[in-house]
Amino acid sequence: MSLPLLLFFFQFLSPSLQQFPRPCTTPDVLRSKRCCPVWPGDGSVCGFLSGRGFCQDVTVSDLPNGPQYPYSGLDDREQWPLVFYNQTCQCAGNYMGFDCGECKFGYFGANCGERRESVRKNIFQLSVSERQRFISYLNLAKTTVSPDYMIVTGVYSQMNNGSTPMFTNIGVYDLFVWMHYYVSRDALLGGPGNVWADIDFAHESAAFLPWHRVYLLFWEHEIRKLTGDFNFTIPYWDWRDAQDCQVCTDELMGARSPLNPNLISPSSVFSSWKVICSQPEDYNQREVLCDGSPEGPLLRNPGNHDPNRVPRLPTSADVESVLSLTEYETGLMDRRANMSFRNALEGFASPETGLAVTGQSLMHNSLHVFMNGSMSSVQGSANDPIFLLHHAFIDSIFEQWLRRHQPPRTHYPTANAPIGHNDGFYMVPFIPLYRNGDYFLSTKALGYEYAYLQDPSQRFVQEFLTPYLEQAQQIWRWLLAAGLLGAAVAGIIATIITVACRRRLKRRKSSAYGERQPLLNSSEEEGSTSYQTTL
Repeated sequence: MSLPLLLFFFQFLSPSLQQFPRPCTTPDVLRSKRCCPVWPGDGSVCGFLSGRGFCQDVTVSDLPNGPQYPYSGLDDREQWPLVFYNQTCQCAGNYMGFDCGECKFGYFGANCGERRESVRKNIFQLSVSERQRFISYLNLAKTTVSPDYMIVTGVYSQMNNGSTPMFTNIGVYDLFVWMHYYVSRDALLGGPGNVWADIDFAHESAAFLPWHRVYLLFWEHEIRKLTGDFNFTIPYWDWRDAQDCQVCTDELMGARSPLNPNLISPSSVFSSWKVICSQPEDYNQREVLCDGSPEGPLLRNPGNHDPNRVPRLPTSADVESVLSLTEYETGLMDRRANMSFRNALEGFASPETGLAVTGQSLMHNSLHVFMNGSMSSVQGSANDPIFLLHHAFIDSIFEQWLRRHQPPRTHYPTANAPIGHNDGFYMVPFIPLYRNGDYFLSTKALGYEYAYLQDPSQRFVQEFLTPYLEQAQQIWRWLLAAGLLGAAVAGIIATIITVACRRRLKRRKSSAYGERQPLLNSSEEEGSTSYQTTL
């Protein structure tokens, strides 16, 4: 077997991207704070022998945060990831991963030299088989324990400086539910119920859009690894001008149960799903973290929400108004920001005026509240798979804004944003490390595109031609058999008609030979001979 093929093989068998990688959950690693695993491809730390990367000290930004979180040294997520690790793999070139064993987004191949652009499609443009495959992938991820990652079940101060690790297994899908919980949970200040709620490392400020962009890319990547389908992409739900939950059908994300309007229809696979991390008040009171234990069925009751909080779902005009805002972040860079594209898209400001509002949930927030169930709680919202469809479309609006206004990176705040949101802050809880500002850029640079943002010729191929070709590919055997059968039937019919015509012709010839009128007549008047036939 050639070296490139071996490298390719190891690349997809090696662990990947999120926290906490299994190799970094041992007492030795936690005590040393050195999360630099060996890459199996060459047996060296961070793939050093293959030029993939090397172990490096973590340097965090020391620029000031905003005033929203007034404490220091009380939360494990402050100055991420220094509480857990102060050395991680620094990957070179197009390599990525906590052991530098994988490729950056948009790159493939044994040496990560192949550039490829994936296309995320409208879920209603998927073929029947594509929809079924998407649902089956979700359920497979829900029921498969992650072979590569674990979740932390306690704060670092409870681990005796790392000597008694507190980690547990988690399913592939639930890993991402837990990550969304962990990044947005309240800060535990010490003592039952003593928390600081005005803290969120992925919402209510500048990192909202870049963080969720990376989150979806990693989720997509894990599904590809799990299924071996490296062409998989997350579909999106274009909810502009929707009057109800269009994706809430048993063919897609599950209809409403006829027995209980808060549950999913028994005809949907999602009716058997159990949620995790859905009881933040209980965790705060007990001063514990979500440990990934099942906590009850997936809840959803779309449309039965408080109409004063969400008067209607966003319209095409709302999206266009938000896209017209020229500033990414303004003021205190939190939910009170006026004329901020991020704040308006997130849903804390009016899309019509750009001014911050209270008591209402608009744009992104409105869809969460509208679902009136598991998706309506920030920390546990990723339990509902509609979360993925919704955030993929939010990401596409972010992409539209980037293409329209083409902001330089300097437009992303470098200081004074709420904790966790400055440009130089590493995203919680990802390992390897990714800075917020690094993802303030177009999807083109990250190797993916949205079908409805493509030029017309590309859209025709993706939305119309490709689905038909895929369907034809799936049923080509039936088409071939039908064609052969049709040809055989046509041949039989043609043979019958030919034989019948020949018999009829033969009979007519026989009757002609028995006629009394001669075929050759003599005409005395004309003095000549002429030929005639009775046929």
